[in-house]
Amino acid sequence: MIKRSLKNTDIFTDEQLDKIHKTTMEILEKNGMEILSKKARKLFEENGAKVEGKQVYVSEKMIEDALTETPNEFTLHARNPNNNVQIGGKNTVLAPGYGAPFVMEYKKGRRRALYQDYLNFTKLAGYSDFIDVVGGVLVEPTDIEDEIRHVKMMKTALKYTDKCLMGSAMGAKKAEESIEMASIVFEDMDFIKKHPVMITLINTNSPLQIDERMSDALFIHSAYNQPIVVASLSMTGTTAPTTIAGALVEQNAEILTGITLSQLVNKGAPVIYGSASSVVDLKTGNLAIGNPETAKMFNGTAQIARYYGLPSRGGGALTDSLTPDAQAGYESMMNFMSAIQSGFHFILHSAGLLENYMTMSLEKFLIDDEIIGIIENFANGLKVNDDELAKDIILDVGSSGNFIATQHTFDHMRDLRESRLSIKERYFSNKEQPYTEERANKMCKEILEEYECPPLDKEVEEKLDNYIENIKK
Repeated sequence: MIKRSLKNTDIFTDEQLDKIHKTTMEILEKNGMEILSKKARKLFEENGAKVEGKQVYVSEKMIEDALTETPNEFTLHARNPNNNVQIGGKNTVLAPGYGAPFVMEYKKGRRRALYQDYLNFTKLAGYSDFIDVVGGVLVEPTDIEDEIRHVKMMKTALKYTDKCLMGSAMGAKKAEESIEMASIVFEDMDFIKKHPVMITLINTNSPLQIDERMSDALFIHSAYNQPIVVASLSMTGTTAPTTIAGALVEQNAEILTGITLSQLVNKGAPVIYGSASSVVDLKTGNLAIGNPETAKMFNGTAQIARYYGLPSRGGGALTDSLTPDAQAGYESMMNFMSAIQSGFHFILHSAGLLENYMTMSLEKFLIDDEIIGIIENFANGLKVNDDELAKDIILDVGSSGNFIATQHTFDHMRDLRESRLSIKERYFSNKEQPYTEERANKMCKEILEEYECPPLDKEVEEKLDNYIENIKK
């Protein structure tokens, strides 16, 4: 978890935020949202929304009422209480990549993701000092049948780490099964209902639609008081206006409708205002998430969330690059730094991602972990006190002196952040100089070989295994 000391960077004026809000309300009044779930439409209608067919028209008053119920901070609980995290305030909680169907294998190329890849990424997430939340769809393990894929992934997250969890959003049944598995580990469903233990991604369909599967998952997680990220995936020029301000208005309408639905299900259920909206290069039709416009879009998202008093999700180590090369590095650094400066409280896709959400790489994961470490150090800001100002030592050394042998230097010589992956050496012609990806590959092999699971009670693990077997039957 990153604790931000620096001020948030804003891209909009107060007047511009008011215009975005007003335009959003007009869109919801005149077009509404297409809600494919009959159950969700009925709940909206019972609470005063106008419903015509599948179109639901959520009033500004309903949205305002929902916003007064949503908490602006909450604690996410891990099976190891030392790994609990606070979402909100000046904290930024991190989760790795999510949903990629492919893996870029070192020196072998791109292929379909398998369970072994999911396991390896879970271990890297457990190893990281910065990743707080594991589970979910780190990658899509295509060698496991869909019926049990979600519970197999959750079992892996529970066994190989003791950090916070992501749950399934693949409909009501899988959402319920995720929560039931968590209750095995936390030993009490009442504890689950009173303490958030998993966070789940609920995506809208742009433009202006929420499908039944996502609504059903939202119902389950909100009813159990488990936090959800309501996120739009608007794509400029295709599923959203090509202008960023227009895309943010459409995104805002979708997210506010999802948040309102969650509060109709369970007042006070924790919700995060989320975005994975993307910029499209209309010359090629491809996503361009490595472009600076993506950083601007996320900056606007975080500021709009603050406007409504909500915790926010966005950003990540995003890149369009196909390999862990220099382009992957500078695009990921730009997007992650912007996400931190924007003030996001939850960042998905923090590590490992390549090819605009499509591919994960073990080497990229460790490169991103290094990037996170650098940005975490930057986000901590600087201390200013008598010791840091060093007035006495400056006066003592005076002009033309040297600070190298002073006690003050000895006291602070370990202040400099120590890199794990980056090199800080001089060049020697007789010494091998491996590239960053090569160093990351070597480091990855060492981590995976030496990784030790945190303790998990054998009886609990047996119950998890039995639960999975019963689903298969």
